Amino acid sequence: MSIWTRYKKSPLVLKMSVGFLLGIIVGLALGERAVILAPLGTLLIHLFSLIAIPVIFLTVVLAVNKMNIAQLGKLGGKLMLYYIATTAAAVIIGVTLALTFSPGKNLSLPNTTVDKPEIPHVSDILLQMVPKNIFEAFSTGDLMAILFVAIIIGMAISTMIFSEDVKLKEYGVLLDRFFTALNTMFYKILNGILLYVPIGVFAIAATTFGTQGWSTLKSLFSFTAVFYLGIIILWAFVYCGFIKLSGNSVLHFFKSTKDAYTTAFFTSSSIASLPIAIDAAKKAGISERIANFSLPLGAIFNSDGGALRMGVSLVFAANITGLNLSVTDFITIVLIGTLLSVGTAGVPAAGLVTLSAVLSLFNLPLEIVALIAGVDAIIGMGGTASNVIGDIVGSLVIDDKKEKHA
Repeated sequence: MSIWTRYKKSPLVLKMSVGFLLGIIVGLALGERAVILAPLGTLLIHLFSLIAIPVIFLTVVLAVNKMNIAQLGKLGGKLMLYYIATTAAAVIIGVTLALTFSPGKNLSLPNTTVDKPEIPHVSDILLQMVPKNIFEAFSTGDLMAILFVAIIIGMAISTMIFSEDVKLKEYGVLLDRFFTALNTMFYKILNGILLYVPIGVFAIAATTFGTQGWSTLKSLFSFTAVFYLGIIILWAFVYCGFIKLSGNSVLHFFKSTKDAYTTAFFTSSSIASLPIAIDAAKKAGISERIANFSLPLGAIFNSDGGALRMGVSLVFAANITGLNLSVTDFITIVLIGTLLSVGTAGVPAAGLVTLSAVLSLFNLPLEIVALIAGVDAIIGMGGTASNVIGDIVGSLVIDDKKEKHA
């Protein structure tokens, strides 16, 4: 087997980790001279910028069009309220902890200066979401408008697919196949970019460590520690609170669902963990009807771990760039980031793609994405486990089954 074949078949997590570690070694060894590797890192930033918009647009369209909107009804409404509540809690926890512990405060990126981004008001965001021209939204890279277009296109296709009109149904299926084909094509492009990611991570890590030294490693350790402290708080207070409110035993619930969240932790994939999560939900006493309805929906739309990660990441980015943003500014940015992450659960390195889009939206340096990529595997494991357990708790909350474990 050739070296290139082995490289392609190696797990992305392993390749990024090796690239990051090699970058640390080379950066510390070369010192300031490591800046000669900077163009390789810049190339990665350009590639992330290239792929972020089409990947998010297509995955959101396909996520929405798989839903039978007419049949969501009361259960879907209750579930969405739960998603909003837990996502908001994750945002608040992430931003509060990161502002308290300030990861990245003593770190800076070489040759990078950033002006404070203009954070729009909520009313401005709502108006900005509806573009005057669809093509203009794509040409200008207006992510909020693109997200809105993706949602309404997905809803339109969904109503066609589930229509009783044979012709409409046929057209809906045809459109679904068209967007699926486009999505598959961009996945191929993304898979190609992911082959380069370890090289870009290596270059940016080497450049940053060469100029910043051990302060970079200390900042990334603080970043990871703050994130996992947030995960502990989210599980201990938010999830356990909902479990108790639904009249269930916390101990029984976590014991019954351990296969789901441990599988999610080690695979870092909500989609891959879905069959095990459905089985675990049944063991926890959740009805099969509710589990089959809510867990696939949660795998697509609910991302508490991602929202928490986004909060910590953006405070980290602001600290590195020396920006002084208010708590309201952070929450606005994170909420936008959470909206952009809808439907990207099955995308490889989804957290990095979404973070790239959000940093671009607010003109923050994308080099931060490559730095975070060095610890992405560790962050992704905890985030995915939180997403999956959050989905199962949501199923428990909306379940009207009478058999409860007290």
